[in-house]
Amino acid sequence: MSIEACGIPSSGALDRELVEAAYFRDAYCAPLRRQHADIIEIFFAIFAHHPKWMKMALVARNRLALSCGLDAPTASEIMNLPVKSSYAVGEKIGVWPIFALTPNEVVAGRNNKHLDFRLSVLKKSEGENGSVVVSTICNVHNGLGKVYLFFIVPFHRWGVRLLLSRAIGAGRL
Repeated sequence: MSIEACGIPSSGALDRELVEAAYFRDAYCAPLRRQHADIIEIFFAIFAHHPKWMKMALVARNRLALSCGLDAPTASEIMNLPVKSSYAVGEKIGVWPIFALTPNEVVAGRNNKHLDFRLSVLKKSEGENGSVVVSTICNVHNGLGKVYLFFIVPFHRWGVRLLLSRAIGAGRL
């Protein structure tokens, strides 16, 4: 169950200028044994299975964000992640609006007063082996964005690895 930090793939849909200008960026690569899975299945294999304690932490964070006038998912969206049969750019996947969608990648995220972020889930095939790369970039707009990332980045890094390892362990990837 090897999850490795990696560079953000240049073959993905994330704008290279945004990636290079990002205040924060990271990417994690994990093996993909279910190579027949489509990108939507892969996205939900990772992000639709948060432990309840993690959902509660996200609800608390989002209540604080909403009280500060920021756009954030509702408690209902976090606790009961909506899943549809099909998706298109501009719609929400899970709790985030979709910015790009191809057969091998979904880029979702949110624009807010303090920062904009993008999350990419990219399916890669390398011969008989496959992998999935989860990349995140954040572009800050003010000091609040920098303070927010100071506190959230350690949880983000740990949380992405946790969600990937749980998806692998459960056979969803």
